[in-house]
Amino acid sequence: MSETFFASQPANTHTKGLGPLAADAVMGDIAKQGWNLLKEQVSLPVAVLSEEKIQHNLAWMQEFIDRYQVKLAPHGKTTMSPELFKMQTDAGAWGITLATAPQVEAGFAFGVRKVLMANQLVGKANMAIIANLMHKDAAFEFVCIVDSADNVDALGAFFAESGQTLRILLEFGMQGGRTGIRTLQQENAVLEAIARWPQSLSLVGVELYEGVLNEEAPIRAFLQHVIGRAQSLAEAGQFKESEVILSGAGSAWYDVVAEEFSRVGTHLDGARHFALDVILRPGCYLTHDVGAYLRAADRIKQENPVAREMNFSLLPALQVWAYVQSLPEPGRAIVGLGKRDSSSDAGFPVASSHYRPQSGQHAAYASVVPAPQDWKIFAMMDQHAFMSIPEDADIKVGDMLAFDISHPCLTFDKWRQLVLVNEQFDVTGIVSTWF
Repeated sequence: MSETFFASQPANTHTKGLGPLAADAVMGDIAKQGWNLLKEQVSLPVAVLSEEKIQHNLAWMQEFIDRYQVKLAPHGKTTMSPELFKMQTDAGAWGITLATAPQVEAGFAFGVRKVLMANQLVGKANMAIIANLMHKDAAFEFVCIVDSADNVDALGAFFAESGQTLRILLEFGMQGGRTGIRTLQQENAVLEAIARWPQSLSLVGVELYEGVLNEEAPIRAFLQHVIGRAQSLAEAGQFKESEVILSGAGSAWYDVVAEEFSRVGTHLDGARHFALDVILRPGCYLTHDVGAYLRAADRIKQENPVAREMNFSLLPALQVWAYVQSLPEPGRAIVGLGKRDSSSDAGFPVASSHYRPQSGQHAAYASVVPAPQDWKIFAMMDQHAFMSIPEDADIKVGDMLAFDISHPCLTFDKWRQLVLVNEQFDVTGIVSTWF
């Protein structure tokens, strides 16, 4: 954990999801508080990370990546958490992928020194952020993508004036997709622009994002097209470093990207002999989910030979816990969880666990039990969720419910801190976010 951040927080602080700290405590000493989620020593709603499942997912992905003999730069935009970045790099990740210059600055502040920015660096203020970080630490390895001659010229002029060399990747895209070069004409225009700035720009590889497609055959065709372009660029002597980066893979099709990219081997041959650095960028594997990425994991486990051989898969490690807030009419429960607490863009949170703490005349549950499958959220407001239940459901105001989520990115960004718990629901720490 980052003691620098936590130690700077004032004592006796209330934050979303946390109770009051002892007068002599700092946020980095959270485990010493002896809190337990089920003993109601943490304010709900709260975003909760299972320490055991996080460690499981870290190990699973690193083994998967290692078996393909490629590198991992998980997309940090998912969590924007320096503590989780450290867990990922400690587990073997090459570096961290980020999406914007301020995200890169935040990562740098917490020690991240290898960054692939999966976006074009556009605008002088954003360029200045990166130039400043490069100036601060000569060991900082940064690379961003380009798909526009106009952007290339702007980058070339800016970094020429600063006396620095920016490392860049050529991004390829597909018709109707997101960013990236579509045609050979566009590619030639970008390459001509890069050639105008030989001192301030260095082309070091190619990049793509396949996640805008949702069928395997066109994804494989796209990957093979980009591999072909990388080989052509090598043959033309366009790359300026002896190691060429080939990067792709979101959180849904990383297995297909690993298969196609690993077939290239370890080198590209052309006017020079280039070593190949394959870097994959899934981000959501760390916490996984019970929606879109669960479906992707099921496909991977069935179809990918390496995943089948490993015989275990990713586990959902992120939940939001909340109280039953009101039972205003038969068949309806109002839960103290809303759009400010959990993502809902890829499906509503799914009730997975139920616990009844000791309260008044009501006896506590001996343990956490599965929530009935017919307890379903059907609408959400800022601070409330509407849940349908059978009219005779065993549910009371004050009951605690755990909800699994779909799309972790848009749950993380709603929390400044998330609570880490062990299997006994003891609070073992917190992680911070810097969105």
